[in-house]
Amino acid sequence: MNHHGTPAPIDDDPTLVLLTVEEAARRLRIGRTTCYGLIRSGELESVPVGRLRRVPADAVPEFVTRLRTAQRAA
Repeated sequence: MNHHGTPAPIDDDPTLVLLTVEEAARRLRIGRTTCYGLIRSGELESVPVGRLRRVPADAVPEFVTRLRTAQRAA
């Protein structure tokens, strides 16, 4: 539940271990196509689950940490 008493959107569920690409994109506040590009380039970790592609939930903050570290080094 959010602070208004309504259920939180599923992609805000902190217990999720694997996110869809769309959920990861929403958490990063980027577009789906951009998120797929980050996955394709290896910048954002993803794993195959059968025919599906999933982003480990902890890969999202790790990606942001790498961006921040690179920014500080620049």
